[in-house]
Amino acid sequence: MVQLTLPKGSAPKKGKTHPTPDGAKNTRTFKVYRYNPETDQNPSWDTYKVDMDDCGPMVLDALLWIKNNVDASLAFRRSCREGVCGSCSMNIGGRNTIACTSGIDEYKGEITISPLPHQPVVRDLVPDLTQFYAQHAAVKPYLKTDTPAPEKEWKQSPEQREKLDGLYECIMCASCSTACPSYWWNGDKYMGPAALLQAYRWLADSRDEATGERLDELNDPFKLYRCHTIMNCAQVCPKGLNPAEAIGEIKQMMVEREG
Repeated sequence: MVQLTLPKGSAPKKGKTHPTPDGAKNTRTFKVYRYNPETDQNPSWDTYKVDMDDCGPMVLDALLWIKNNVDASLAFRRSCREGVCGSCSMNIGGRNTIACTSGIDEYKGEITISPLPHQPVVRDLVPDLTQFYAQHAAVKPYLKTDTPAPEKEWKQSPEQREKLDGLYECIMCASCSTACPSYWWNGDKYMGPAALLQAYRWLADSRDEATGERLDELNDPFKLYRCHTIMNCAQVCPKGLNPAEAIGEIKQMMVEREG
């Protein structure tokens, strides 16, 4: 039998268990991943009791309550609180999602919160997404055309515009890519679901004139073809998008181009 050993310093240990807030009668328990790579040898799980009578309904509300009332050192990203910016993406209850639209009542019992998996950790719930953003930039996610810009706007028919639905709504939270086993194994070469969804968004755009150039850039054994339709990406997307379907469309375009 294969014996797998975690790298030294990677196994989380039991951390602090913070007391129940004074006077709290309605609490939920949160087990939160804590790690500062500059000072800690191992990550740890800290346990917090949150007073639900003094806290909002979302998981992000609970994290803010912990930071404001119990432990100001807890680090996590957040911004819009409306499911728009993707900043508060993390793994909640074993599933990648965004904390601001995840209701506490959706989870039973103790709620476990950790950073997005298989990414370097800056601190606590903050992953290093440098590579993720670089891959997004590499697909050139903007309109490319040789035709001079019109005086007003580039025109599209309703049918042409409709083809972009389910593609442009990505909020760059990285939930899909960091849930993909192929990305875990080949993250330095495979572009990942999020970047490829954006690649197809521009391939499908009737206004774009760089189809050949874009397909040439993706015609690589690793950049595109490491997708094995595991479908984790579609399962976890907080906006209900389907990157795997978009990747399949790119592969189909490759086949049709080869004739």
